[in-house]
Amino acid sequence: MMFKRAIAFVGLLALTPHVAFGASFKELTASIVTLVNDSVIPLLYAFAFIFFLIGMVRFFFFGGEEHRQKGKQFMLWGVIGFVVLFSVWGIVKLFLTAIPGTGV
Repeated sequence: MMFKRAIAFVGLLALTPHVAFGASFKELTASIVTLVNDSVIPLLYAFAFIFFLIGMVRFFFFGGEEHRQKGKQFMLWGVIGFVVLFSVWGIVKLFLTAIPGTGV
């Protein structure tokens, strides 16, 4: 519950300059998209890569069958994260090229 409030508060703080200066809806959505593209998406890619690396380390360098199974799971979730991120990005790009007037 506390985490949701903190996320909402940070979101409101991010929007405060746009509301104070009377930004239009287009400018507001453009700033949100820029924030997501510049910080959230690379962070998700980094998490997927870190999961994959943790899985590789557990699989190759720790002994025992339990560590190998956990390593396989981590690598699998890292690859699933990459596949989901790339496919969603491709679908978004497809929609942007299919919609006239988006300028992509």
